[in-house]
Amino acid sequence: MSDEPTPQVPSRRAFLKVAGTVAATTVAASTAGVVACTPSDSKGTGEAPAATGGARGTGFDRRTLDALGEVLLPASLGSARQKGAVDAFVAWVDEYAPVAEEMHGYGYADIRYLPPDPAPGWRAQLEGLDLLARRSRQRPFAELDAEGRRAVVTAALAPFGSAAIPDALGAPHVALALLAHWTNSPDAWDLALGAKVARDTCRQLQGVERKPLPLAGGDA
Repeated sequence: MSDEPTPQVPSRRAFLKVAGTVAATTVAASTAGVVACTPSDSKGTGEAPAATGGARGTGFDRRTLDALGEVLLPASLGSARQKGAVDAFVAWVDEYAPVAEEMHGYGYADIRYLPPDPAPGWRAQLEGLDLLARRSRQRPFAELDAEGRRAVVTAALAPFGSAAIPDALGAPHVALALLAHWTNSPDAWDLALGAKVARDTCRQLQGVERKPLPLAGGDA
């Protein structure tokens, strides 16, 4: 007989509470964004990798990360947009320049620097999710059904409480980082506002005064 603990399936309410849930109000309330032309640069700060030694390979386990995105991001996005959100998160982390000098803002004259590389910790947490799934449910995280994945993510996020979604760069767990990165994306803002606003994307001035078009299908 196995000594492994009996898996406990949390309610959807518990999962959403721990994960910080993705809600339109949360997206609209986010203040982390700074106007920029690169959606992946969620802080609008930092230098190009070439200026600080070149791109890094963060080495995420994409199978596990994709499975996390499928259960963490809104189902209304569909699989293609969920995968696109994961792709954008990986690209942002890969291109991040640790401890790069921040863009100089108004109101302060001192030089400020970005945080150290969060990728090693996030990679370890992603591996931890898979290990937790294997030990508690005897299957890899990516092979669990949605309820099983939610149970594992809920357990992993329990120590972090149910505070609001953090800024992606300061997220204490890879699941929160992925969620936060998406909630600050143009796609999330369009979904929250129900219109094709395309926030933080480069757009031509021609026609800028026109009201944004509604989203096709009205799935906001």
